[in-house]
Amino acid sequence: MSKFGIGLIGLGGMANAHIRWMADESERFEVVAVSDVSTEALTRVGSQLGLDEGKRYADFKALIEDSDVDAVVSVTPNHVHAAIIEACLKAGKPFLAEKPFTRVFEEAGPLLELYKQQPVAAMIGFTYRYTPAFRYARELVLQGKLGTIRSFSVQYLQGWGAAQYKVPYVWRFDKNITGTGTLGDLGSHMIDLARFLFGEFEELSAQLKTIITERPDSATGQMVPIEVDDFASFQAQMTGDVMGVFQTSRNAIGSGNQHEVSIYGDFGTIHASTENPDKLIWIREEEPGQLSRSTLDVPSSCKVSQYSDFLAMLDGKEPNGLPGFMDGYRNQEVLDAIIRASETKTVVKL
Repeated sequence: MSKFGIGLIGLGGMANAHIRWMADESERFEVVAVSDVSTEALTRVGSQLGLDEGKRYADFKALIEDSDVDAVVSVTPNHVHAAIIEACLKAGKPFLAEKPFTRVFEEAGPLLELYKQQPVAAMIGFTYRYTPAFRYARELVLQGKLGTIRSFSVQYLQGWGAAQYKVPYVWRFDKNITGTGTLGDLGSHMIDLARFLFGEFEELSAQLKTIITERPDSATGQMVPIEVDDFASFQAQMTGDVMGVFQTSRNAIGSGNQHEVSIYGDFGTIHASTENPDKLIWIREEEPGQLSRSTLDVPSSCKVSQYSDFLAMLDGKEPNGLPGFMDGYRNQEVLDAIIRASETKTVVKL
């Protein structure tokens, strides 16, 4: 079996997780080049990986063009997502890129046209498709165990941005870098989970809110106005007349990384959450008038890693449920519709 040389772009905190995941498949992956705008990060990670100076790139385009790089893993802030994807498409390099697909939807259209002309194997980092409980929920839905699905609710809550924590102004609050706030950061995962489970969005309404309207600059102490949302809620009609309600916030004290879904069908209800990723709650009537509430163990068949699918993609296979290029594009399309629905206070059709 061939071993793939990986070029890693973006050496912040999440890069460490990707390095660990690739180390778990060390017979098939080798990080052969790195890129970052920070000289310190290039030196630190380059030394950690034993890379020569010539394989430590300040310019990500030079990394993508490196002949030793077979595929790219990009872990960067939102404002460079489009440029990195464009460079990978033009170079014909397979890639795993961070979500959201682009900073704003206007950047997504040219990428789609380029992809149509020159398709490249691509994976977008919707990591929660690989939460075992979510995959098992999808399996039960597809098998018809819940009967006709009528509605569902999804929430993704974190608490680190709440007022009492006095979090300073960081790049995640900068509209020029992120495009949106909580919506693109956490909401994109909710959108992807809904598409993974139920199909496409058909129409939606939405409300975005900036709860903490200013934050202190860590260098100067001066207050900086916040232009991006830190709370988002929306409701949608999905394929097959399935109705969904969504909520996400960075101000939910007590929530570390609480991403969960409840699905309501004619034969019962299931709950799945990142807080208990190997279990699933199933509520149903086993006897007329007698509700049964069971905690099910997720079967091993639903325990698939993101990097095993990435590897399968590089091997030329098409893993079921892999979040590909079009999943990234469609996700960005829904994000844009949510913004328009909130701004206009109208129902937006997709």
